[in-house]
Amino acid sequence: MTAGPPPDAPVGLPRRLGLLDAVTIGLGAMLGAGIFVALASAAQAAGPALLLGLALAAIIAYCNAVSSARLAIRYPVSGGTYVYGRERLGEFWGYLAGWGFIVGKTASCAAIALTVGHYVWPGSPQAMAIAAVIVVTVVNYLGVQKSALATRVIVGVVLTVLAAVVVAVFTSGLAEAGRVAPGQDASVPGVLQSAALLFFAFAGYARIATLGEEVRDPVRVIPRAILIALSLTTLCYGAVAVAVLAILGPQRLAASAAPLVAAVTVAGVPVLVPVVALAAVIAAVGSLLALLLGVSRTVLAMARDRHLPPALAAVHPRFGVPHRAELAVGVVVAVLAATLDLRAAIGFSSFGVLVYYAIANASAFTLRDTEGRTRRLLPVFGMLGCLTLAFALPVSTILAGVAVFAVGAAAYVLRRGRR
Repeated sequence: MTAGPPPDAPVGLPRRLGLLDAVTIGLGAMLGAGIFVALASAAQAAGPALLLGLALAAIIAYCNAVSSARLAIRYPVSGGTYVYGRERLGEFWGYLAGWGFIVGKTASCAAIALTVGHYVWPGSPQAMAIAAVIVVTVVNYLGVQKSALATRVIVGVVLTVLAAVVVAVFTSGLAEAGRVAPGQDASVPGVLQSAALLFFAFAGYARIATLGEEVRDPVRVIPRAILIALSLTTLCYGAVAVAVLAILGPQRLAASAAPLVAAVTVAGVPVLVPVVALAAVIAAVGSLLALLLGVSRTVLAMARDRHLPPALAAVHPRFGVPHRAELAVGVVVAVLAATLDLRAAIGFSSFGVLVYYAIANASAFTLRDTEGRTRRLLPVFGMLGCLTLAFALPVSTILAGVAVFAVGAAAYVLRRGRR
């Protein structure tokens, strides 16, 4: 009689996602609310050099994507850089990556939920944000295939609306190529800060890696899905950024709270205004769906290693999801959305995710030739690029980020001491 697994052995997640599902989840995370709001903030930082910031963000994201893909092949399990850092650099660095991801992305989830609230019900955005979190948590709870199907619909709608905006701008006769070219007043700090703000439009490929335990044939599917999703997002963001700059110019773009709405208004297509607003809500819901998936899987991985309460590592016997982790994350996000103004927290989220990817690149640098190592230059450039962008953010954001990471490190040291 063959002995079964020990009773405390972690339950694995079923592999149900194919290439299309993985690409769709990555697109859902990247083509989120950022495309509808981040261009204005980036234009405030870089002015007419916005496209240079976009290009720099895309290059650093590509380096991170290659590093993440190589590591995901080697470690096709849930947890992403938390697992990579732990296995390649040591337990502390893996823990620090997981800490930064969970805290930063939980704040991002709450901010995205509030974005939904402000678009749908401006008079009471907190109530609508809580409702959005509940709905998305229920969808994720019912199984990752349900999440992938919902994300596929969302990505289709958002891509259609973005294409309509680009076509409306370039057929209006009002777009001017001279507004797109960087001016002489472009500055290096401004370009770096705009790249830091735009980087998170590309950061969704991490969702693919954190779902590694649920992807079929991960050695083949994960690298392809990451690069396909990133390439499609880069093309989409580039087309939209050029169109919005050409119709609005950098000054008007920087002053706009809803740049895509402003673009179709100036282009003389007011019928698209409510459509773009609705697409912004749908995109925000798609980002929230993908982000909650990624955070809950990182919580699962850290709970398995007892960095978080072990009860959060439970996998639902029917739906095959880390249901307690998903519920816990959903509750925390709902509480934050109901009680906090998270505009400042978005800056910390940026800092935390850049540190997260710096650890991913450092982990990839340690891969040997026999482990599928990529060219050494890519992870080095990716790591240095992430750290440069992180410390190009405003000083208050940097100090807040350093403080939160210090709290996480202190908690790790105390837990090790008790052990």
